[in-house]
Amino acid sequence: MASELIAAFALMASPAVPAPAPVPTLAQFEAVLRRHDSATLALEEWCALRQIARPAAVTARVLAPAEAPTRLPTAPGPHHDPARKLELKDGEAVTLRNVSLSCGGTVLSVAWNWYVPARLSREMNEALRSSQAPFGKVVAPLGFRRRPLSIVAGPARGCPADTISTHEAMLVLPDGTPLAYLVECYTAANLEPLPR
Repeated sequence: MASELIAAFALMASPAVPAPAPVPTLAQFEAVLRRHDSATLALEEWCALRQIARPAAVTARVLAPAEAPTRLPTAPGPHHDPARKLELKDGEAVTLRNVSLSCGGTVLSVAWNWYVPARLSREMNEALRSSQAPFGKVVAPLGFRRRPLSIVAGPARGCPADTISTHEAMLVLPDGTPLAYLVECYTAANLEPLPR
């Protein structure tokens, strides 16, 4: 009897083992993405919810040509033509920015962003050329809105093999002028269980 009591007290005194964090679902992740016009803000919310890093700040790293896939991604939509989607006017050109977006060193997305420099301020263009700032944060003062075009579970051609979801979208200015065309490949790291 005494030994049973001692064992019971020992169990009560031992530290509780934390329950494993629930594994997030793709549906939960997609719901967070839908709440934001900016993918950067969505990933920062997800990073905070999952406690991937503190602070939950997303940074962009411009990928060198050698790091990029040999073929550009082809979004699932029927007309993958960035210049046409951006409705270029005479004298306008398209610039491509290929980045990985990370939170605390964990790569959450690889994205291709075709945009029209003439539709940005000089300061915005300089920030995109010379810094690792995410596109959405740089152009946030323009008040853009996101217009989803397609979402497919898994990778589109050109996305990393571990892509769990590929998004094709337009960013448009308040007057409806196209600002950017995006293909975003969200990585499996978004759904991986975190160490406790």
